[in-house]
Amino acid sequence: MDVPTMDVPIMDWQLLESIGLGLGLGVAAGFRVVVPFWVLSAAALFGHVELADGITWLGSSSAFVGLSIALVVEILAYSVPWLDNAIDTIALPVAAVAGTMLMAIAANQLDPFAQWSVAIVAGGGVAATVKGLNGLTRLVSTATTGGATNLIIAVAELLGAIAIAVLSLVAPIVMFVVVLACFVLLVRFAIKAFYRAQKSAPDSE
Repeated sequence: MDVPTMDVPIMDWQLLESIGLGLGLGVAAGFRVVVPFWVLSAAALFGHVELADGITWLGSSSAFVGLSIALVVEILAYSVPWLDNAIDTIALPVAAVAGTMLMAIAANQLDPFAQWSVAIVAGGGVAATVKGLNGLTRLVSTATTGGATNLIIAVAELLGAIAIAVLSLVAPIVMFVVVLACFVLLVRFAIKAFYRAQKSAPDSE
């Protein structure tokens, strides 16, 4: 008797690595817009990453120098209390665009529709979410401490962005799992908060 067999699709680890890389760089862009591009440029310049044909310019010396200058300007801007809050307002849409671009770069093996769909939803979405949470944290810090702790937050964001960007290049699968786990926890928290609000609503009437 012949036993029917089913073809089980093999998980495309290369695609997962690409998405993990894009997600990680998107998270880093949420902390600091310039950092993931700077890390990617440095990695390509020193031969640790091979860039796609359309973005080989990112691995050039001139691109690295330009991004280094932009990074210094970004660091100095976030070192000034109150100015950092104003920058956050501008940086939110910029971070979303940066996250979209970084995911599109990472997932360039997909067809254009899938590539940009994933880029906009995942890359842009995660960057905008992280930037929004960071901006809220800084706003609370400014309101409660007059900006005294903003510099500490800025340093933590900078170091976090660099560490996440580097980890994304070194271990993209790990980054994929971490971001996915954080997303699941965030959704669970949002659902619990919604149900608590629903339960407390009748009591307040």
